[in-house]
Amino acid sequence: MAKQVVPESARRRRRPTRQGTVLSEKLIVETALRVLREHGTAGLTARRLGTALGADPSTLYRYFSGMDDLTRAIGEELMGRARDNWSATGEWRADLRSLGLAIHASYLAHPQAAALTASRVTGRPREIAVDETILGILRSAGFPDPAAVRLYHAFIDLSLAFAALDAGALVLTEEARTRDEEMWTSTYARLPAESYPNIAATARLLAARMLHSAYPVVLDALLENAASRLVAGAGGGQ
Repeated sequence: MAKQVVPESARRRRRPTRQGTVLSEKLIVETALRVLREHGTAGLTARRLGTALGADPSTLYRYFSGMDDLTRAIGEELMGRARDNWSATGEWRADLRSLGLAIHASYLAHPQAAALTASRVTGRPREIAVDETILGILRSAGFPDPAAVRLYHAFIDLSLAFAALDAGALVLTEEARTRDEEMWTSTYARLPAESYPNIAATARLLAARMLHSAYPVVLDALLENAASRLVAGAGGGQ
C-alpha cells in the first residue's frame, strides 16, 4: 500500500513556542529580518534565530530546507513588499519608474538583508508576481517580446544592483559612513586646479550630488531610452 502523503500544512508546528507564539513562515522571515538588522549577515544563524523565536533551532527546518532556503524567502519578502506598496496607473513609463523606486526603497529599508539577497533568484510566488507585472507592463506598452525581455533584464538588474550598492553604504558603521561622505569636502574639494582642473571646477557640485543615490537618474535614463525607441518603432531593440 502506498504511503499516505502528509500535506505540507500538517507538518507545521502548531504548539506555541516558549514565548507563547505559534511559528509560521511569515513570522520566521520577519524575525530573520530583525536578526539581520541587529547582528548583520554573519549573525543570521539557526541558533540565533531559534533563540529570537523562543524555539529549538531544529524547528526551523520544518519550514525551510536550510538557511539558503530561508535566504530566498527573505529576498521574496523584500520583493513582495515592494509590490504591496505600489499601484499601477496604466501609463507604462510612470508605472515602471514607481515600481523600480518601490523595489529600491524596500531593499534599503533592510540593508543587511539587501546585501544578502539582492543577487538571488528566489523562484517564489511574490517574486514571480513582480516579474509578471514588469513583463506585463512592457508587453502592454507595445514592446515586442525580445525587447520586453531585454528591458525587463536591464530594469530588474539595475534596481537590484543599486539596492545592493546603496545598502552597502548603509551597513557601514556611522563613523565609516561619515568619513566616506566627508571625503568629498575634506579631500576632493581641496585638490589643486592645476593638477585636477575638472574635479576642482565641479567640487561643490560633487559634494552635494555624491551623498545621494544615482539610481533615480540612471532609471530615468533607461526609461527615456526605451520610450524613444518605442516611439521610433524600434521597440527597444533586441
